[in-house]
Amino acid sequence: MSQAYPHLFAPLSLGSVTLPNRVLMGSMHTNLEEAPNGFARMAAFFAARAKGGAALIVTGGYSPNRDGRLFEVASVLDQQSQVAEHRQVTDAVHAEGGRILLQVLHAGRYAAHKACVAPSPVRAPINRHTPRELSDAEIERTLDDYATCARLAQDAGYDGVEVMGSEGYLINQFLARRVNKREDRWGGPLENRLRFAREAVARTRKACGPDFIIMYRMSVLDLVEDGATREETLAVARAVEAAGASIINSGIGWHEARVPTIAHMVPRSAFTWATAQVRQAVNIPVIASNRINDPAQAEAILARGDADMVSLARPFLADPAFAAKARDGRAQEINTCIGCNQACLDQIFAGQVSSCMVNPQACHETEIVLTPAAQTWHFAVVGGGPAGLSFAVAAAERGHRVTLFEAAPELGGQFNMAKVIPGKEDYAETIRYFRARLSRLGVEVKLGHRASARELAGNGFDQVVLATGVTPRRPDIAGIDHPKAVSYVDVLTGKVKVGPRVAVMGAGGIGYDVAEFLTSDLGSTEAHIDAFLAEWGVDKSMAAVGALKPAHDAPPLRQVWLLQRKPGKHGATLGLSTGWIHRLQIQKKNVQLLANVTYQRIDDAGLHVRVGNEARTLEVDHVVICAGQEPLRDLEADLKAAGMPVHLIGGAELAAELDAKRAINQGVRLAAAA
Repeated sequence: MSQAYPHLFAPLSLGSVTLPNRVLMGSMHTNLEEAPNGFARMAAFFAARAKGGAALIVTGGYSPNRDGRLFEVASVLDQQSQVAEHRQVTDAVHAEGGRILLQVLHAGRYAAHKACVAPSPVRAPINRHTPRELSDAEIERTLDDYATCARLAQDAGYDGVEVMGSEGYLINQFLARRVNKREDRWGGPLENRLRFAREAVARTRKACGPDFIIMYRMSVLDLVEDGATREETLAVARAVEAAGASIINSGIGWHEARVPTIAHMVPRSAFTWATAQVRQAVNIPVIASNRINDPAQAEAILARGDADMVSLARPFLADPAFAAKARDGRAQEINTCIGCNQACLDQIFAGQVSSCMVNPQACHETEIVLTPAAQTWHFAVVGGGPAGLSFAVAAAERGHRVTLFEAAPELGGQFNMAKVIPGKEDYAETIRYFRARLSRLGVEVKLGHRASARELAGNGFDQVVLATGVTPRRPDIAGIDHPKAVSYVDVLTGKVKVGPRVAVMGAGGIGYDVAEFLTSDLGSTEAHIDAFLAEWGVDKSMAAVGALKPAHDAPPLRQVWLLQRKPGKHGATLGLSTGWIHRLQIQKKNVQLLANVTYQRIDDAGLHVRVGNEARTLEVDHVVICAGQEPLRDLEADLKAAGMPVHLIGGAELAAELDAKRAINQGVRLAAAA
């Protein structure tokens, strides 16, 4: 047991199985389930997490029949012939001493195909297909399919199953009046609406016997209109316990909810108070989930009795050894999930295999392999932002000698600006991780040191990696040198204090970040949970239907205009899974959005523009320039002239959009090939 985290590393009994700690790797669909050679890749992916100390792992969702698959070619487990390939996964996890559950997930009306079914023919707002209503006989067959799927999972060597009853999928649809309009034995009173959930667990228990782990993932908070009340939620928990569930996992919010639940602007531990209420109502263990990414935070959740176990899904993308590092007193070396969603959910929604912005090896373990280098080199890395840091650490892990030069007095590059955006405080954790790894690996770091081409070409370096980043672009606008015109860099670093009326020139990701920085002081620490819940209209008493109440919008700190040159929708380039949140945040802060803008001049009166054919003067105190970036490559030509091998990565290679995902990926892949 870890002395630092005694609750987190206490064993937990689930019937005949005793888990060595309280850390669950929660379910994530990664698209490896459908990828070529996917089972071999999943075997490597899950085995790394088992080796890294996860006590229990849950796979991505597998439907018990074809009607319930997530999309047209999504995974189904309904045939004995499929068992052998699943054995690759379970054998790999067991070889590392881990245990693994298969998640049984029927998508119901969320299924993105024409054959989708539901309790009632009510179309989901996030799906273009209207589901067909299940008949009584089809419901019975579907319940039998749950049991069959679990039995096949048992044959494949899984230690149990997670019955997916949350996030608005089929079981949740039966439970909620929002979707279930039936008047037969499956609808109407709560006893009828929870019958499907109870039967799914009971039939699974009957099919698989007393020693098989059955985890029930229940919606602790629906966060949608016509969702469950507190009394209904607790009744469901008691019903699935009585039906034979071994443990309850908590799900927060339906996928169509208009409340953020897992993105970076959600405070850590924002919803564990709801899990605590379920825990008090049942006698089986209950798991807390959502925005848990730190071992001290997880320890506190368990110590105050909010849960018996904690679920970390994406944090195991960021660092497969999360649990082992915490256990061994190396928490500073944990690569923390920062909740950005850029390489996980956004790639999933785009039909790509998931990964992780801060750990590109996630889901690519068989492709990006950091083996000891056959020949070691001395690399000079110029730039201590995400690209340079990722290369330096990965190259050092392979045994190369690395010297890192950073002109600024601290590491982090653009992440030092990101971390001051309300809700992005966790970006500081990435800098902390890289700093700890550089120290552990013995990388020489020279801060406040602007390297010259002569120095790099004449001090025994074999190769140079230029990760020098970007410089903000200065648009060709009259008055760009006026004191009112300031760079986003100067604003976010605190060099310039802007006035109460501000125009932000550029509505890309940086423009939105600046607008949020200027209008809000709500951070994502636990101290801000109540303010966050009030802002988004979450009823902490859970008395209201769906746990929703009127939102309370705090007044903005400044009056802000957010401008873009192109016509059309603002925020079109924002992340697939977080763009809607940013747009709502801007709306809540009364930010004025202007599109199809032609910039004319900046002067004492403010910013003069044309919006379409209308001339306007925005009487602002400052104009923050977010007009793109240019790569910094000042050293490249002289180094090449000196015959020094040079590699460009990150913003130095391409500055069209600030893209930390690409930068870190480039750094790791370059090191893997070095």
